[in-house]
Amino acid sequence: QVQLVESGGGLVQAGGSLRLSCAASGRTFSRYAVGWFRQAPGKERELVAAISWRGDSASYADSVKGRFTISRDNARNTVYLQMNSLKPEDTAVYYCAADLYGPGSPSPQKYDSWGQGTQVTVSS
Repeated sequence: QVQLVESGGGLVQAGGSLRLSCAASGRTFSRYAVGWFRQAPGKERELVAAISWRGDSASYADSVKGRFTISRDNARNTVYLQMNSLKPEDTAVYYCAADLYGPGSPSPQKYDSWGQGTQVTVSS
């Protein structure tokens, strides 16, 4: 397993941008697919974006396509989530998770390492 730490959350007005970072410990981070999930109060945890361990494929929830971009920098052991044109409905706690040699699954059960989460609040 790897240890994951998210950062970059905060309060932003609608239409603004944030970049979340997911920093990982360990030398084998490049072997992990990484997913960004979010959970709003009273709602289930949902996949926002995921990137395969090779970095050659990425997937997005329909609600964020065209606004969010996931990327990885294996030299820095970090995965980023660039969030543009934020909406109030994007408000949630955002978590990153890692899946060894994974394709970037939308299922939270496929991931065995999780960060502690970072709060994103978008005001209208």
